[in-house]
Amino acid sequence: MDPLANPFSPGAGSPPPELAGRDELLEQARITLGRVKAGRFEQSVMLVGLRGVGKTVLLNRIREIAEEQGYGVVMIEATEGRSLPELLVPPLRQLLFRFDAMAGVSEKVKRGLRVLRSFIGSVKVKIAEVEVGLDAEKGTADSGDLEADLAELFLSTADAGQDRGTAVAVIIDEIQYLDEKEMSALIMAVHRISQRQLPLVLFGAGLPQLVGLAGRSKSYAERLFRFPDVGPLSPDDAAEAIEGPARAQGVEFTPEALRELVQVTEGYPYFLQEWGSQAWNLALSSPIDLAVVERATVAALRKLDQSFFRVRFDRLTPREKEYLRALAELGAGPHRSGDVADAVGVKIQSIAPLRSGLIRKGMIYSPAHGDTAFTVPLFDQFMLRTMPEWSRTQKK
Repeated sequence: MDPLANPFSPGAGSPPPELAGRDELLEQARITLGRVKAGRFEQSVMLVGLRGVGKTVLLNRIREIAEEQGYGVVMIEATEGRSLPELLVPPLRQLLFRFDAMAGVSEKVKRGLRVLRSFIGSVKVKIAEVEVGLDAEKGTADSGDLEADLAELFLSTADAGQDRGTAVAVIIDEIQYLDEKEMSALIMAVHRISQRQLPLVLFGAGLPQLVGLAGRSKSYAERLFRFPDVGPLSPDDAAEAIEGPARAQGVEFTPEALRELVQVTEGYPYFLQEWGSQAWNLALSSPIDLAVVERATVAALRKLDQSFFRVRFDRLTPREKEYLRALAELGAGPHRSGDVADAVGVKIQSIAPLRSGLIRKGMIYSPAHGDTAFTVPLFDQFMLRTMPEWSRTQKK
């Protein structure tokens, strides 16, 4: 069929044609934003889930809802190698300048800019063009203690937003890449905001290790945040994610083809988009049948192996690849860490640093104490395909 009419959109954070199965979560976000703007306390939100469940898509939709409600929005993506202050300063500066450009002079907005200037000097952020055109607010956000200074910056920003009759939403994707010091500072800032009941709310998203990171950083994190689990879609929602967009184009799937699509993708939204796209391009006419879907599976896996999976595989060291191949050899997880160590052929104590490094890289997580599982759905099958000659005889 015509690829130009293909309704499916596989990609990192690309909005699907139909955001199936997420209505309840988005409605709760809408309520949270409305209550915070009205001056009522609501817990901030950390979306937790594996790769491919659509966390970034949800954050982008939450950003749209916030903007529809008149919020000032700061949205960043945490990355390895860049600090939280380095990421936050440019969009916060932009937001405060936007508040400053509104009609009438606001001393609270001016103060927010001066506090930002203090914060820049305190954390020594090395970013071009972060001048704010005002002197620093001496004695505020200039201590060099990230916990204290970030809290002061958030407070002054929320004050500025409130003075302009609005609220602030800070949205952070891939939040698991923050270190414990940065996470602690972020939680402290949200705590100070809640104590003052100021109109600022945080929405984050990250891999499952995010929950443990937050708990280690501050013991009271669970009282400040909700951690909704974003998992694969139910069979009915997964089917609707495929059927709805196709039906809008006058195209149908046979029941057998639809069941196969739902099963092979395991309901993960990213994979549903990839398989749907491949099936559409391979089909000659409607309805799309099982034979087309089986061919789409071959094409989709080939593409994933060359991109989605390969990008993550290429970041690994040889020993990390060996560890993940051993994990994949054990079958569908999670698996006890000791069993993985046995499969590699080493003592569990010696492999612990390797496991910790893979958790930091976002390749694996611990769903329960002592357990290990992949953060990337279907990555175990990729490891078996890409390292087919690996065997336990390679133990060291």
